[in-house]
Amino acid sequence: AAGVAMVSSAQLPPEIQLAQRLAGNEQVTRDRAVRKLRKYIMARTQRTAGGFSHDELLKVWKGLFYCMWMQDKPLLQEELGRTISQLIHAFQTTEAQHLFLQAFWQTMNREWTGIDRLRLDKFYLLMRMVLSESFKAVKMHGWEERQIEKLLELLMTEILHPNSQAPHGVKSHFIEIFLEELSKVGAEELTADQNLKFIEPFCRIAAQTKDSLVLHSVTRGIFETIVEQAPFAIEDLMKELEAQSEEEEEAGSDGGEASEGGECTQALLSQKRSEEPPAGSIRRAEPEVGQEHGGDDGDGPVLQFDYEAVANKLFELASRQSTPSQNRKRLYKVIRKLQDLAGGIFPEDEMPEEACKRLLEGRRQRKAKRRLPKSRPRHRKVTGEKEDSSPDLNLGIDHALPREQPRGRGRRGAGKRKRQPQKPSGASTGEANIQEPEKKKKRRL
Repeated sequence: AAGVAMVSSAQLPPEIQLAQRLAGNEQVTRDRAVRKLRKYIMARTQRTAGGFSHDELLKVWKGLFYCMWMQDKPLLQEELGRTISQLIHAFQTTEAQHLFLQAFWQTMNREWTGIDRLRLDKFYLLMRMVLSESFKAVKMHGWEERQIEKLLELLMTEILHPNSQAPHGVKSHFIEIFLEELSKVGAEELTADQNLKFIEPFCRIAAQTKDSLVLHSVTRGIFETIVEQAPFAIEDLMKELEAQSEEEEEAGSDGGEASEGGECTQALLSQKRSEEPPAGSIRRAEPEVGQEHGGDDGDGPVLQFDYEAVANKLFELASRQSTPSQNRKRLYKVIRKLQDLAGGIFPEDEMPEEACKRLLEGRRQRKAKRRLPKSRPRHRKVTGEKEDSSPDLNLGIDHALPREQPRGRGRRGAGKRKRQPQKPSGASTGEANIQEPEKKKKRRL
């Protein structure tokens, strides 16, 4: 009987044998199986006629799912999640990587309802890590437009498409982590136009979905997050602009301060559009390890957006007659906030103008300090203006933190909510008959 069992197990396909070992009771067996799986993937996908079928990868992911299921200690869960998610880089072609990702999300959709409450966190972590490695795979191809489109098409089809089998828990977590993981991987390199490409599918979903929970999750997790992170995006650009101006001053090009006043915000908002900045120009430095940016959840810099372009894209979709009225009403609120940002008006207070003034004052102080003779005490000017300049940019940013107030709705003036979104100049015609219902006047009292 033992001989028959050995023969039968040897006759099983390799991916099924690996899946059984991945789900084994002993951790040593599971760890060894993960290492063997990586080598097996690399060897098989290097062959021209190699590769995996969809069914084979579903079997592999079932084993990986239960490998994670059996892992208990949090630190080991994190290490295992990283090892599993990095298997995507063992596949030698983009097509094989996408098949691997498709099998992962289908496995999560299928198994999600069976995950008990105590194990949810480890699978939330696994989803986050797999999404991050997906972005890194696109980054390795230089953020090619076709690579971005193919990844987004896969993610939308398996998670947010009306015909997908994804439970709401998977959908909401995916939406919640999307911008955060993208910013960790690509905020240093991605332009505003590329970032618009990444959120375009969410714009279409928000305009078309008949699921109110998906509408709420996308509006909150994508569009309102962009609005809330705007102070930090502007702060990043200010720091870059300041560093650039200091370099110019040191090089002797002291060309004055033409960006004073309201033009400062407009210049900052238009810094990162479609073109890549030249080498050595406006480009963020790598964030220090463990450095908190002060944003909602993320570390380091946040994604840059052309707020007017995002508002135009949303208006184009929301103003169509096929858009459900509840979707249109919800999106019009976001469009107004984005149009305000494009005009330099922040949702919480006048932070950009104040921050610009502080930035310019700081520059004047540094110039004055450099011009003082060494015999004069340098600290007088600084201490004399300390009450005005001590908050610097941080106080303005902290003051505008959206999560310290209920979703940024307490501080905006009533007058700003009355107007309907302005129709952008580039929006398509033939959709102007759509009016937003005027039910908001009661709320402003």
